Amino acid sequence: MVTVQPRAGLSRVLEDLGTTLLDLVCGDPRRADAIGGVVIHDTLDEPVLPRQALVLGVGVHGAADTARLLASLGEAGAAALVIRSPAPDEPLVLEAAERSGVALLTLTRGASWAQLAALLRALLADGDVGEAGPQTLGGTPSGDMFAVANAVAALLDAPVTIEDRDSRVLAFSGRQDEADDSRVETVLGRQVPQRFTRMLEERGIFRDLYRTDQAVLVTPTQTDGFHIPRAAIAVRAGDEILGSIWAAVDTPLTSQRTRALHDAAKLVALHLLRLRAGADVARRLRADLLSTALEGGPGASEALSRLGLTDYAGVVLALAVPDPPAPTGSTDLHARHAAERERLTDAFAMHLSAIHARAATAMIGDVAYGILPVSQHQTAAEETAVRVASDFLTRVGDRMRPLIGVGTLARNRNELSRSRNGADRALRVLRTGGGSRRLAHITDVHVEALLLDLADLMAERGDPPPGPLTRLLAYDQRHHTNLVETLRNWLNSFGDVPAAAEAMCVHQNTFRYRLRRVTEVAESDLGAPETRFALMLQLRLPHLPDPSER
Repeated sequence: MVTVQPRAGLSRVLEDLGTTLLDLVCGDPRRADAIGGVVIHDTLDEPVLPRQALVLGVGVHGAADTARLLASLGEAGAAALVIRSPAPDEPLVLEAAERSGVALLTLTRGASWAQLAALLRALLADGDVGEAGPQTLGGTPSGDMFAVANAVAALLDAPVTIEDRDSRVLAFSGRQDEADDSRVETVLGRQVPQRFTRMLEERGIFRDLYRTDQAVLVTPTQTDGFHIPRAAIAVRAGDEILGSIWAAVDTPLTSQRTRALHDAAKLVALHLLRLRAGADVARRLRADLLSTALEGGPGASEALSRLGLTDYAGVVLALAVPDPPAPTGSTDLHARHAAERERLTDAFAMHLSAIHARAATAMIGDVAYGILPVSQHQTAAEETAVRVASDFLTRVGDRMRPLIGVGTLARNRNELSRSRNGADRALRVLRTGGGSRRLAHITDVHVEALLLDLADLMAERGDPPPGPLTRLLAYDQRHHTNLVETLRNWLNSFGDVPAAAEAMCVHQNTFRYRLRRVTEVAESDLGAPETRFALMLQLRLPHLPDPSER
């Protein structure tokens, strides 16, 4: 059975990141056995804290501010507070930490808050969705790349990074402070700096690395920007290069350490393959759980529990990307579009989780749904969701022109399906509107959504347009006239003939003549309010039928 695994505790966070980024000032890290999420403190906003949150106190300084924040975090059940080093060395702070039960940590000078947040979320994400029971590969918990890196570092007696094909750091061991400045920069940025990858390419290091299954020694030169040699080995699965292991070594590798690095590459390959397979399984599982929760059926409570959303209200957001205007059969273009849509969905998930650690996102069909958790007592939840969606659209730009529909606030699991329905209907308005709008809340497009519903009902029942409109459509088709457009402009101008004539760029007398023809052909009294309302409603229905096709 697939269940939610416990998340990493504060002790694990300090074990993996403590030597490089974090220092424990005071508090017992064992109290927080499972960090519930990472939250960035905002002095102008009251965040919704998940259970045992790890709070990043960006901009918090001074003893009074720190003590005050520790007290409020203690009441909210937070696990730890991180502030910029050095911590205020005053009894007031230590007493506040002791009373609140919140551990106080400091972030190393020069390290980025954004980098720390990314590292923490990557570390804590391992247990969100997985299989019940511990699994190991070579005695190391399967999928725990940081534990693998630490195990390899112990074998080699050297700090280690595990990187993918694009030189992104997947995991790193402890003792990184023993390496040089270039390694610290790599770890903090989770990416080998471009100047170093360019240097490695120019020296042919990557070529040599990927051509052999043996370790490659990279010795520094005066212009390379690093001074400790690197021992590297490619991580392979058959002929496929999955990544590489890099160890900062003071001395050349002995035959025993070389063999250990070779064996470690095989172990890392197993972990990477399982992570890749597990990511697909986790993606499908999350989609199933989210779909079940949004349907609101008997399994909704269990699905919400496994997603960690039982104690929250929420707003549903629905994101879609318009299909590319590609020629029929353009397989490559559609494949690229599908890959970009998946990356956009991942970015959407990351954006929502940055707002709330328990935000759940998954692709269901061709729509990416997200549940943004909010406090049960929050009064502006829907406005917050719209702002979050707007910020995301601003960040991703216009290249794929994604559309986002926002539903209503769901205060319990029974209302989630209604929130999803609202998000779907708002998204449909955007998809069929053809305008420049890319974001809509259902309350703002409620009338347009109702018109689409009415059009669906008419199409399902096979109802033709009522008599007057049918006669006008048929007359325009036969005589190549524009009586329907004349009627539309007159109604939109509330019967103001000069304004309607100007909108059609014709003389007022010409417009009056056409309006008389409308009355004659439609066989309707345009002076009757009921007639005008019915015609205005019918003309605003999307996909107005063409009588020639009937």
